[in-house]
Amino acid sequence: MMKETVMSRSVRLVCAGGLLGLGLMAQTALAQTADQPMQRVEVTGSSIKRLVSETANPLTVFKAEDFVKQGLTTAQEVLDRIPSNSSSYSAGNTVGGNSSGLPTGGQASADLRGLGGDKTLVLLNGRRIANHPYDGASVDLNIIPVSALERVEVLRDGASAIYGTDAIGGVINFITRRSVQGTTITAEAILPRKVGADEKRVNISSGFGDLDKDGFNVWGVFDYHKLDILTSQQREFSKTGVIPSRGLNLTSGTTFPGNFFDPGSNITGNPGRATGCDAPFSLPIGGGGTCRQDYTRLIDNLPAQEQTAFFGKATFKINNDHQATIEYLHAENDVLSHTAPPPQTGLTLPRTSKYYPGNSGGVPAMAGLSGQPLSVNWRPTEAGQREINSIGAADRLSIGAEGLLGAWDYKTAFTLSESRSAEWFTGGYVQDSGFAAGVANGILNPFGKQDAAGKAYLDSVALRGKVQDGKTRNTGIDFKASRELMDLAGGKMGVAVGGELRREEADFFVNRDIASQAASSGLSGSQSTSGSRTIKAVFAEVNLPLIKDLEVQFATRFDDYSDAGNTTNPKLGVRYQPSKQVVLRGSASTGFRAPTLFEKNAPQSKNDTNNSYNDPILCPGGVPSSNPITNPLRDCDLQQFKLQGGNPNLSPEKSKTFAFGIVLEPIPQATLAVDYWNIKLKDKINALPEETIYGNYAKYQDRFIRNADGSPFAILDLKENLGKVNTDGVDVSLTLRSGATSWGNLTFSLDGTYVHKYEYQDEREGPFTQNVGRYAANNPVFRWKHNAVIGWRMGVWSASLAQSFKTGYTDQNLDIPAQFLNEVPSYSLWNLSATYTGIKGLSLTGGVKNLLDKEPPFSNQGTLFQKGYDPRYTDPVGRSLYLRGSYSF
Repeated sequence: MMKETVMSRSVRLVCAGGLLGLGLMAQTALAQTADQPMQRVEVTGSSIKRLVSETANPLTVFKAEDFVKQGLTTAQEVLDRIPSNSSSYSAGNTVGGNSSGLPTGGQASADLRGLGGDKTLVLLNGRRIANHPYDGASVDLNIIPVSALERVEVLRDGASAIYGTDAIGGVINFITRRSVQGTTITAEAILPRKVGADEKRVNISSGFGDLDKDGFNVWGVFDYHKLDILTSQQREFSKTGVIPSRGLNLTSGTTFPGNFFDPGSNITGNPGRATGCDAPFSLPIGGGGTCRQDYTRLIDNLPAQEQTAFFGKATFKINNDHQATIEYLHAENDVLSHTAPPPQTGLTLPRTSKYYPGNSGGVPAMAGLSGQPLSVNWRPTEAGQREINSIGAADRLSIGAEGLLGAWDYKTAFTLSESRSAEWFTGGYVQDSGFAAGVANGILNPFGKQDAAGKAYLDSVALRGKVQDGKTRNTGIDFKASRELMDLAGGKMGVAVGGELRREEADFFVNRDIASQAASSGLSGSQSTSGSRTIKAVFAEVNLPLIKDLEVQFATRFDDYSDAGNTTNPKLGVRYQPSKQVVLRGSASTGFRAPTLFEKNAPQSKNDTNNSYNDPILCPGGVPSSNPITNPLRDCDLQQFKLQGGNPNLSPEKSKTFAFGIVLEPIPQATLAVDYWNIKLKDKINALPEETIYGNYAKYQDRFIRNADGSPFAILDLKENLGKVNTDGVDVSLTLRSGATSWGNLTFSLDGTYVHKYEYQDEREGPFTQNVGRYAANNPVFRWKHNAVIGWRMGVWSASLAQSFKTGYTDQNLDIPAQFLNEVPSYSLWNLSATYTGIKGLSLTGGVKNLLDKEPPFSNQGTLFQKGYDPRYTDPVGRSLYLRGSYSF
């Protein structure tokens, strides 16, 4: 086996150092003496066992011990510290659903290179996890057992030639501890300075057996994590969607008291406007004498969340050459989210109702009414906030074996992985038809508080129960083997071969008895669906040390999908070390992502748009037309409908990636790595952004589906293969080490990503939209992101000061007057922590998260329900005290 040189060790530090895992591999290197050969291991991005320093791939490793000390309590929060991870979808995005307005099941996902969570492959111990059932496109990070992890390896390069589908943006491999002896009990708490979002966690891990002496090791960890609710009213920056000084007026025309439209006289109004509507929740703003609902006041910033997880592993030594393992994971995620009370539109209030303006019910008379039935939009605040309980669960069983067969290192396993999620309506929702009947029959008052009969009737039409559930299941067998073959000029040639057989199944069930009765859920038009497919794959890899310090890696993989055809994807990698101080590396590969079962099989479903829009025919530019069917309460500045669904004719997404970089170590105390990456994607699978359709009616008028009378039904917005995405940029890593001194050991690490270009087409051969530094479609792409850490260690004490930073960008600015166009400023967070280990078995950590109490910068984004800021990229909690204690025995 090869011994490690000074430079190769430094390369390994760059690959593995990152920000949070600084020193992970350094400790391994120090443990090796000159007489001990370095053990060859399998690393993310290759199937050949080798020294980490030998790989040509840019690999970052985060050590669990270090990110835990910084108070990063979830996998999503850890990945948010990766600059190449473009966006972070967390529990906050449960509120109001995803960008399509549909429930997310509490899912959190990763997004390397900004290409989407569906193009980032997430592994656990090198094998797949079943994707979340709602669209089946990405793994829910909430199921990752953070307390069981040893490290996280992040491959910042395309890897379809190694792993198959999804690995276009990169690969994130969560790796658990191999063995545990003894018992460790850990408790931690995060206590915000302001009320809301308290966090608590407790876990216990225990194991017994020495693999070498006893021939086995069995261990397990149980983890419980709880996050308290944070409402919009508990933080000043999120209290309202109405900020006149910023030109922000993100409100709803469905409000309390209700707005009316008289089709006989073509007038709109609200009997409560003269007395101020229902301030501050409903405001007398806008034209037509109506009120507007400031729905932001009645939502969560972060919903209440409880997570439990168990991970267990047993390893058995069969003999000196073979061992068997059994892994089992069970995780649950319980999320309770709140949005504003249910909007009810198109209600009919007849002249005979006592609540018709001017009648005996006490509603003030309104001038100009024709006496015809009024069309009313009303949000019954007395029904309470809409409340959804999302319960997700995951199970994963892996039974494997590994060892030596002759000269071959082999590894094989059977894996069964399942992900489930279900939603319950637990408050606020009402039965649409029964509610409408109560208005038509004069029982419910749409313009004021209910009397005793109205309250009783409102209770009687409350809608409760499970509205939907979904399940995805992966069943698979994999096998791979690697060995060294002939001698080449630079060393032994390495080769690996393998195969995989996998069955994917997905079921999505909508309880039509409940969903069809609640249009305000976004699920009223959803349908149940299911699908399955078989995937077969074979792959091979060869590593050629052609001359001293020059090696070439070639890999290829053939995948055959029973429902999407077959594809072959090669990868070429090169690593050259011309001197002890310089390493050059590069790679080129193709990639693909097969459409998910949901994307191919989902039936057409009518759901709400996420933003509010004007019907381009009946309310162009926000001005009601003279068409007799025009209803301003339906056609103007209101959520419309879109017809969504799958497409059995979808083709796989395809990509081409190339990257090259240099690693420099001018002195032993300093290492710098710079890597350029370039990704070209075509046939991107998505639905056309709704704002694109509404923003160009002349081009997309065929997508506007209308009822027989000309009133709007929905826009057609199914999944399809859109155009191309081109993005490139540079990753930078810098590590400085003081070495041992009289005042301790000091390190500095900076890890950053600069995006030079990110452009996309909404359709094939269409114009490119530039996304870097500006909000386009549903999100911005940051020009520069970095994380920096100063670490200090001396004896039993250690400390770290960490900063995460994002550059600013041009805001969404949708329907914002020119004088209020917003630029979101740069944003940074600082975390400070210290750890003491001076008592045997005891580790104590204390620190401050968001040390400077930085509030999220203002954003006028309208894609998500939270307003006034963007919850995907910022910390709504504020300064928090972090405490952690761990005792091992």
